[in-house]
Amino acid sequence: MREPHHTVIVGGVAGGMSAATRLRRRDEHARITVIEKSGHVSFANCGLPYYIGGVIRGREQLLLQTPESLHRRFNLDVLVNTEVTALHADAHEVEVVDRTTGRRRTVRYDSLLLAPGAAPFVPDIPGIGRALVLRTVEDTDRIHAEVSSLPHGAPVVVAGGGFIGIEVAENLVHRGLEVTVVEHGNQIMGPLDPEMASIVEQHLRDHGVRVLTSAGVTAVGADDVTLEDGTSLPAAAVIMAAGVRPATAFAVEAGLETLPGGALVVDRHWCTSAPDVYAVGDAVAAPDFLTGDPVVVPLAQTANRDGRYVADIIADQTAGAEDVAGSAGAPGAGRSRSREMPDTFGTSVMGVFGLQVASTGWSQKKLVAAGVPHRVIATHPSDHAGYYPGSQTLSVKMTVGSGAFRGEDLTDRILGAQIVGGAGADKRIDVIATAMQSGRSAPDLADLELAYAPQFGSAKDPVNMLGYVADNLRTGRTELVTWEDVDKIVTGTAPEDLTDAVLVDVRTPGEFASGSVPSAVNIPLDELRGRLDELRELSEGTQGPRPTVVFCQVGQRGHVAESLLRGEGFTRVYNLTGGYRTWSDGQHSR
Repeated sequence: MREPHHTVIVGGVAGGMSAATRLRRRDEHARITVIEKSGHVSFANCGLPYYIGGVIRGREQLLLQTPESLHRRFNLDVLVNTEVTALHADAHEVEVVDRTTGRRRTVRYDSLLLAPGAAPFVPDIPGIGRALVLRTVEDTDRIHAEVSSLPHGAPVVVAGGGFIGIEVAENLVHRGLEVTVVEHGNQIMGPLDPEMASIVEQHLRDHGVRVLTSAGVTAVGADDVTLEDGTSLPAAAVIMAAGVRPATAFAVEAGLETLPGGALVVDRHWCTSAPDVYAVGDAVAAPDFLTGDPVVVPLAQTANRDGRYVADIIADQTAGAEDVAGSAGAPGAGRSRSREMPDTFGTSVMGVFGLQVASTGWSQKKLVAAGVPHRVIATHPSDHAGYYPGSQTLSVKMTVGSGAFRGEDLTDRILGAQIVGGAGADKRIDVIATAMQSGRSAPDLADLELAYAPQFGSAKDPVNMLGYVADNLRTGRTELVTWEDVDKIVTGTAPEDLTDAVLVDVRTPGEFASGSVPSAVNIPLDELRGRLDELRELSEGTQGPRPTVVFCQVGQRGHVAESLLRGEGFTRVYNLTGGYRTWSDGQHSR
């Protein structure tokens, strides 16, 4: 009899454990060994911050399986507190060390799946040993123990304003601590566009979190931290959340192909540059949906999915080898559909003090940096019918292609979306992400049949509304300008088509009095038809009619005003997408 096919899996959390259990379901007789550096496998790492904050009260709720339970149910050999120190691809071997006993040994494999995940980035600064990080259950225990010993109101510094830093900050506030988030970049939540990130930042401030941007930590003292400008902040505890790096040192040393940051390069079948070695999860570069270039997007959902797919590939290849050897049964019986790595869209969502922050695809700032031609649609709809109690406003931004990039016409293609709001952001971003992955254009969003009842949505769902605006752009029924364009008009640096534009605020006098764009004139929408001569006089320029930019609070009245003026013969009319609210969010991001 042939020896069972031995698959070794490095990493026992999302991608690794998904692969291990799927492979067992596909092949009852395979030998499967899982090697995990930490002391726990199959734990809910996305839930770790919420245990620190007491939202999840029982630590055991985070531990989905143990090595013993996995052996009983799936017949897996799970080695915890065991680290892979070297990979010998030609010999099909890995060297491991037991981190508890120090014992070293070699493990042979037929197939190797690398799912080592990522490790927190810890800068080499004075006193950094006092700082805590959050990645494993052990990290969580250390943070939980330290903050539990602090008195109410004790100052804590969180270094890093990304997903982990913001989630940790929220949960430390839940514990009654005084929290300061220190972000090295010029905004928190770096993947978001600045006007969207400013909403999150203000929400944090409203809940008592101090936020400092462009202010990295340069030293950690016994009871404080020092910032780049020399400022000292009191810090009874310091949490380092400055991002993560692929945990691939052993693979790099083995000569596997990686990107400069250490992420493993794989093909569409998750194969690395070494034979019979696959890789999934946070340590792997996936093809970007727009360019096809390898990018690192560490997401739990894709890690779990990819682990399942690689298990199918290994199971099918093993079945194929047995067919050739003359095993019983029809050749290829029970094989899975062809598995290829999907493009990554980076779809994500997080919550902070009841605010949902969701995104998919490319941000506008990324599109601008890459020179991708695009348009921006910004809206502020309610998450459900306004007449039904409890509706909350969403801030929605979608980018749409408007020309060719790298030889491909991107016109009307959805390139990305960001949604921030109290409720409903998650399901809307999922609809948009699904539309993007299925090849729907931006105007096609208007055609989607979505569930509606007053307590869940609107008869014109926010996603449908994006489609209506996109269709108006496609047909030329509207021309939009962004809050950045309006800033350039105000400062006299606008492009030629907007030079010397007249800014018209069509909100009510009361709204106008509470704040408006500098140099804007107030002509309320309901008075506009009777004041056309006044506007024509304002629009007269020495080189012909000046362009007119209309705006309201969120863009809807602005669109009505734009349509009215076009019908009255105004030829150079634009509407501020997202209205004064988006412009205001942009000012807060400065």
